[in-house]
Amino acid sequence: MVEINLQNAEFFAFHGFYAEEQLLGSRFLVDITVNFKPNGNLNEDEIDNTVNYEQLYNIACDEMKNTRKLIETVGQAIADNIKKTFPFVERTRVAIKKMDPPLKGKVGHSSVVIVYGDK
Repeated sequence: MVEINLQNAEFFAFHGFYAEEQLLGSRFLVDITVNFKPNGNLNEDEIDNTVNYEQLYNIACDEMKNTRKLIETVGQAIADNIKKTFPFVERTRVAIKKMDPPLKGKVGHSSVVIVYGDK
């Protein structure tokens, strides 16, 4: 089993339930972990035998551009797109952190985690 991780990919996006959040935007950090059996022999040194983490970043980037009310919806879209792009992936974990959420007190971040597959 192989695990590929993309950690703390940073985006400025306009997700939020309230109109003000969608107007002002926020900083988000995205973590993606995928587990899979290689698509081929890793000794061949070919990108097609693994999950290209540049593509994982591009999937996250594309979904972060689509403003949504819930970060759960964004996380679900990222996970769905990963499964569509890499059908051999057995487990996907997507975590999205909304930095400094607009609450009455100081909060470092709020977050959501979407997990597909076993483990």
